[in-house]
Amino acid sequence: QVQLVESGGGLVEAGGSLRLSCAASGRILRISTMGWYRQAPGKQRELVATITSSGSTNYADSAKGRFTISRENAKNTVSLQMNTLKPEDTAVYYCNAEYVERYSGVPSRGWGQGTQVTVSS
Repeated sequence: QVQLVESGGGLVEAGGSLRLSCAASGRILRISTMGWYRQAPGKQRELVATITSSGSTNYADSAKGRFTISRENAKNTVSLQMNTLKPEDTAVYYCNAEYVERYSGVPSRGWGQGTQVTVSS
């Protein structure tokens, strides 16, 4: 089994910063893409940012210029630095990883349990 564990959420005032981190562990042969998604109350889960194993990044328009995604391949970790936070960034943030399972070689996708980010106005 593979586990994704997030940390770093919390309450922050508008204009503030937070850093989210996620660590993947378990039966992982290799991870291709890691990313962050978020889901606000009453809304669908949406992409925030992704990063490939080679470091190529992709950001939602709402995240460009304010958020930075990074990863450490050797540690199977991914982070999201969020600056200039806005009340509309309030959501549960989920870590995601596309990986190949060790032993079976089966491609899979995993999600973390989510971490709450609340931005007050």
